[in-house]
Amino acid sequence: MRLKVLGCSGGIGGNLHTTSFLLDRDVLIDAGSGVSELSLSELREIDHVFITHSHLDHICCLPFLIDSVGWMRSHPLTVYASKATLDALKRHIFNWVVWPDFTEIPNAEKPVMRFREIALGEVVDLQGRKIRSVPAHHTVPAVGYHLDSGQSSLVFSGDTHINDRLWEVVNRIENLRYLLIETAFSEGEKNLAELSLHLCPSLLAGELAKFTGEAEIFITHLKPGEVEMTMREIESCVGALNPQMLLNNQEFEF
Repeated sequence: MRLKVLGCSGGIGGNLHTTSFLLDRDVLIDAGSGVSELSLSELREIDHVFITHSHLDHICCLPFLIDSVGWMRSHPLTVYASKATLDALKRHIFNWVVWPDFTEIPNAEKPVMRFREIALGEVVDLQGRKIRSVPAHHTVPAVGYHLDSGQSSLVFSGDTHINDRLWEVVNRIENLRYLLIETAFSEGEKNLAELSLHLCPSLLAGELAKFTGEAEIFITHLKPGEVEMTMREIESCVGALNPQMLLNNQEFEF
């Protein structure tokens, strides 16, 4: 499996894009503004989109994706998410007010997009590529994802706060190679991190203290304008684990 970072920032501006990852050529993990980096032919190849939660920075390109290439496809694009997230997409985005409901276009029997609900912990097997939702703790119902090639694994935390349930899952993964975990705020904004159920460097340190395995650790969702400062604070808190900043266009093979 190969994962390419299309966007990993907590905001936009210049070359910054919000969260989206391309898995191989046909799977998206989240559909933030990073999806706009793909060509039309690359967009057309996407068959599956796994959404962590309903916040705009993780879904904003999904309506444009299906609008741009839906008519080029011979089969529906499948969007996977929790029931709560799918309900939010139906009610607030694909509602014929904000955007057309592409689960009914050109008709409900043969739509260009379909929704598939997945339960927490459920594994979706895409030709031997196993994608499992893992617990997240956020202001709306949310998950992360565990991607398993059979040889090694990658875990993406999604947007999350203090979350013992995540580590119960992660610490049981024997072939874990990469851990992508959010830290949205600097230490000076700890109160905001706690209110919005994100992490800051000291909260990240507390979470990583629960990690009993081994993996290369990468930090995502850093806020624009605070990246260097926050990474210095992370280095001060958990430098022994050598966490690295996740970068646009970075690729992981596992």
